[in-house]
Amino acid sequence: MQNFLIGLGIGVVLAIVLVVVMSINRHKETLLSQKETERLRRMLNDRMDLESDGLAKLKESNEDLKKQNENLRISLNSFSQKPNRKEMARLQVYQLAVDRLTINSPGFGAAWQAALKESEDEFQKTYLGVQPFIKRLIPMKTDASVLSKYIDSDEKE
Repeated sequence: MQNFLIGLGIGVVLAIVLVVVMSINRHKETLLSQKETERLRRMLNDRMDLESDGLAKLKESNEDLKKQNENLRISLNSFSQKPNRKEMARLQVYQLAVDRLTINSPGFGAAWQAALKESEDEFQKTYLGVQPFIKRLIPMKTDASVLSKYIDSDEKE
């Protein structure tokens, strides 16, 4: 019986040592997992802070770009409404039409060039000499009234 008690005592001592070693190991693992959890939590907080800062900057940049876009749209509208913009666009359209007619109509080119030269000469004369003074005093009649009478007579027929 003495051997039994000695064996039981050795077994109990070994069991206690084993329990103590396992509890120490478990405590170390718990501490390591807590440290790892804390490290991951800090990383997550840092990342969330960076992302929130980045998102705030993106929103601010987006608002700035929207304001710039609106300002550019308003500037473009006001620029297109300035005097002579529509007239310049209309003149470009007329020039394209004249170029096409000159190419497609063989007789049109010579007649157009002669009429253009006469009109340019008359326009230049309006800046020199007595003619500008007279034109300011006495309005000149154009062929528009003759043309409207001609058009009206054609419509009646």
